[in-house]
Amino acid sequence: MLMKNKTVLITGCRRGMGRAMVEVFAANGADIYAHARAETAEFLADMAQLAEKYQVNIWPLFFDMTDHAAMKLAVKRLIADKCCLDAVINNAGITHNSLFQMTTEAQLRQQLEVNFFAVYLFSQFMVKLMMRHKKGSLVNIASTAGEDGNPGKSAYGASKAALIAMTKSVAAELGEHGIRANAIAPGITDTDMLLTMPEHVVEAARQSTDLRREGLPAEIAETALFLASDLSSYITGQTLRVDGGLK
Repeated sequence: MLMKNKTVLITGCRRGMGRAMVEVFAANGADIYAHARAETAEFLADMAQLAEKYQVNIWPLFFDMTDHAAMKLAVKRLIADKCCLDAVINNAGITHNSLFQMTTEAQLRQQLEVNFFAVYLFSQFMVKLMMRHKKGSLVNIASTAGEDGNPGKSAYGASKAALIAMTKSVAAELGEHGIRANAIAPGITDTDMLLTMPEHVVEAARQSTDLRREGLPAEIAETALFLASDLSSYITGQTLRVDGGLK
């Protein structure tokens, strides 16, 4: 098991790629801090079931990524737990589709607030914990939209492009401390985000890939596992596209 005796924190674990990441990491022996925005009985039961299934510890964490005070409280819990984080997966994010001329200031700010500012500030806290132990892997979930300039995704793409740039700088700054930073840029993936797109747009996206299909959440999760594990110990500052050969 790739993550036996290691501890990982994953944000945005309620569904989609985040939920898949919890299962993939648990199946590989990791103890997990599983973040969600709000506490629900359903989420607690789901995490407990996965912990029992794979015989690992899964500790739910609840806070809104844009609530800096709540974020600090979560970090205090990690400190109180004397947590030694081996990897952090910044998965939580939102999407917005609208043409450039139709995107409001509020929509733009929301994209940047959740997808970039919140991740940036949270990562600062997480890196401080990693630096105490001179090791760690930071994995940021970006998007091909951050590199490709897709129509209708100017705000979303800008937020993910900023995340990619941040990843490269963090890797350059923290390599000497034994901390790696990489990003994953998923292409079209079978998550709730597809529901925000018209079916003809989704089908066109499928046909624009070499594999003629959307990716699965587990395929993104397995890539995150690779980047978090020692299998990628000499990889840092990279953005790994997981896009089925998107053209």
